[in-house]
Amino acid sequence: MSFVDRVTVTVQAGDGGHGKLGWRREKFISKGGPDGGDGGHGGNVVLVASRNQDTLARFRFEKEVKAQPGQPGGSSNKHGRSGQDLLVQVPVGTIATGPEGILADLTEDGQEAIVARGGRGGFGNAHFLSSTRQAPNFAEKGEPGERRDLKLELKMIADVGLIGLPNAGKSTLLSRISNARPEIANYPFTTLVPNLGMAPVDKDIALLVADIPGLIEGAAEGKGLGHDFLRHVERTAVLLHLVDAYSNHPAADYKAIRAELAAYSPELAGRPEIVVLNKIDGLDDEIVADIAGQLQKAAGKNTHVMAISAAAGTGLRPLLYAAAKLVHEQRALAAAAAAESESALPVITLPDNAAAWRVERLGPKTFMVTGRKIEKFAQRTEFTNDEAVQRLRDILRKMGIMHKLERDGIEAGNTIKIAGVGKLKY
Repeated sequence: MSFVDRVTVTVQAGDGGHGKLGWRREKFISKGGPDGGDGGHGGNVVLVASRNQDTLARFRFEKEVKAQPGQPGGSSNKHGRSGQDLLVQVPVGTIATGPEGILADLTEDGQEAIVARGGRGGFGNAHFLSSTRQAPNFAEKGEPGERRDLKLELKMIADVGLIGLPNAGKSTLLSRISNARPEIANYPFTTLVPNLGMAPVDKDIALLVADIPGLIEGAAEGKGLGHDFLRHVERTAVLLHLVDAYSNHPAADYKAIRAELAAYSPELAGRPEIVVLNKIDGLDDEIVADIAGQLQKAAGKNTHVMAISAAAGTGLRPLLYAAAKLVHEQRALAAAAAAESESALPVITLPDNAAAWRVERLGPKTFMVTGRKIEKFAQRTEFTNDEAVQRLRDILRKMGIMHKLERDGIEAGNTIKIAGVGKLKY
């Protein structure tokens, strides 16, 4: 399956089932009471982060995903079956963005986020039986499920990100320390997609390592592979910055990539880093020490500089131990910060002002009422049924909306529109 890390998809939650308008029919009882059951709730659309997924490629062809609708209510107070939630697996590191902004940021295996809520099932007429309403001749419709367009973006989450100029030896290193088998060749841009590999360090320690395609000057402005892959190192705890020992200007190569990181994200440029001088096989110790000294000067005294040969396997074990130590420190700091903020996975819920409403005069004889709660009541109202419309009027009065309309000068025969749903006469 090809690597895809950005897609647009439409999610449609299930509609709620309609309530049943029914009457009990028994032998010798000509007029039984109401027995219409409630409709079932529609299923939610839920994103689930999974380590078994590494691409968003399925959504290139599956542009719309739908959850099951709720079933209508039946006679004899039988409730309709609710629709099953649709669980959509996405890679760990997926961000879901809707018109409202970021809806979910799935950073751990198994995390879930509801991105479209199913509609509530409508009440059957048996629900409305009371001492003052002995024969309710109406039932509610089911609410429509939420529908929204989502942008899904994958930002890989790895312990270590391999960065450097093209042909610095990142893929070779990944293939030597992990189970990954990226394409390797002696020419630039062999790697066109990020590769992940699990690198064992000790008996109980392993590092998830991401090989990011080679960067060039101007990457932060989108040149070369640019933004397509810079964002994949945003979430790595530690950067291993590979420099080719056979380059004519190793220190300049290092500074060029550092400049791109800083231009793309100052926070990313401040991530802990180990500078790795690669391809030292065939070079004598003096030359290696001289180049390492140049890199140390360019990187600063607080940055660890190490020399390896990924192809020959030289220096790989010390490099892994150093990387594991740094990753452990960074993860501990991140865990402490998360515990302080007590941050939780965002889940779509009704906003705090769900009961808020607004009245607007559209013309001499027309008023518009908006508000999430009243609109939901209107969605469940059968406007062709007089009793159902009267119930909606009662709700408008209980919420204080009728009082506001009367203060604004509404008169008998004027029209009350409820945004996007229906209208009734005052």
